[in-house]
Amino acid sequence: MFPILNSQWLAPKVRRLEVAAPRVAARHRPGHFVIVRAYAGGERIPLTVADSDAKCGTITLVIQAIGATTERLCSLQAGDALSDVVGPLGKATTIENFGHVVLVGGGVGTAVIYPQASALKAKGNRVTAVMGGRSKEYVILERELRAICDAVYPCTDDSSYGYGGFVTGKLAELIADPALPVNAVITAGPVPMMKAVANVTRAKGILTMASLNPIMVDGTGMCGGCRVTVGGKNLFACVDGPEFNAHEVDFASLTDRLTAYRDHERSIWTRLQADPAHQCKLQAALAETEVK
Repeated sequence: MFPILNSQWLAPKVRRLEVAAPRVAARHRPGHFVIVRAYAGGERIPLTVADSDAKCGTITLVIQAIGATTERLCSLQAGDALSDVVGPLGKATTIENFGHVVLVGGGVGTAVIYPQASALKAKGNRVTAVMGGRSKEYVILERELRAICDAVYPCTDDSSYGYGGFVTGKLAELIADPALPVNAVITAGPVPMMKAVANVTRAKGILTMASLNPIMVDGTGMCGGCRVTVGGKNLFACVDGPEFNAHEVDFASLTDRLTAYRDHERSIWTRLQADPAHQCKLQAALAETEVK
């Protein structure tokens, strides 16, 4: 079991959990993710590690409640525990002295860029963070990023706070500023947003890395659900990534893949709401085997 030491809301339907996981914390690097289960026999969920403290043996997870399992994870309080935490998994972010790096986060994608900001700053980069939300209450980790970055620009779709408009609009403004040339961009968030970011930087030839966490399913490469075409090659986001050159990602096929499980997920959510005690068929079969 992995005890939860702290639990708090960051935004509507967005929860931050501080979890005791010493071995994961000791090896975590920006870009890594973990697979968690809220309870034995529950669904396995891949989640980005938003922060870690090797000395204290803790990791921080930021979770958006969008389905049955994430709703359950977001309901956990300090004193509760996760059944399983496996990781760190995936390839770590490439951290170099690029010069001026702009990190673009959308929604809970901001949790991905937070540890990157600290590591890039330690390498001597000028770090600018651009993070977006539907409205002010959905902009997360602004205070934490301001403590690290040289500049931080919150953006809201409804113009209720910070820059009024999409993150791509602010990114375009930053790129157009000759006083501070942008040398690299790292983006994490909804797939349509990352595609739009790649379109903004492509003409300028700016190195742009996209974190394809949203398409991961089981996190091991076995299910094939996170298959993505990058530079004409079929790769897997969970084992070959999750970060890839955004200009080489086939976002059209990626968008189609995201809809593949939508109806199934909706039916599962409906069934679990009606029967919270529902158990995975595989787990039930294993339990019967153990009894025999």
